Amino acid sequence: MLDLTQTPITLALLVANVAISLFVLHRRPQLFAKLAFRPERILHHGEFHRLLSAGFLHVNGAHLLVNMLTLYFFGPWLEAGLGPLRYLLLYFGSDLAAQGLVLIVQRGNPRYSAVGASGAITGVVFAFCLYEPFRLLYLFFAIPIPAILFAIGFVALSLYAMRSRTPGQAGGLAHEAHLGGAIGGVVIALALEPALLPHFLQQLGF
Repeated sequence: MLDLTQTPITLALLVANVAISLFVLHRRPQLFAKLAFRPERILHHGEFHRLLSAGFLHVNGAHLLVNMLTLYFFGPWLEAGLGPLRYLLLYFGSDLAAQGLVLIVQRGNPRYSAVGASGAITGVVFAFCLYEPFRLLYLFFAIPIPAILFAIGFVALSLYAMRSRTPGQAGGLAHEAHLGGAIGGVVIALALEPALLPHFLQQLGF
């Protein structure tokens, strides 16, 4: 694991997520209504700030902890390889891809509301899979699984969950955001580093 002082963007994202999330959770919970991702408020009231602000809020400590641990394990590796600017493009580009897919899927659901950095972090994880498809990830921090199998299973689960969601449902996991973030992470990583595709295929034996 890299020293976080050598990867200042990841460090800043961790600090910002923790500080903003805990402040809103414990001091200003009323801000959830103003900052959460809500398609109806974005599309019909022009509240585009929600596309960014929702990614720095979390519904509880467990939600925040899982996302921040994932960013801590994968972010420094990618920041060191891509450099600060390209890493920022990957993170926020994945976040916007995640929010964009949710906006499309949930555009007719006035009750839908979501928060969390999951979309951006999913993009980071999937970009990592392009570099190291057979690196072992630890599901639930205990079960070893190759990165490529994790990615395939993650997409399959997200697609299934999207299809089984009750129309008009407001709560639950934002599977659309996870899928959008994954797609965004892969596309952006390949755009930033086109040699990644032959590298990835070579590791798969093609």
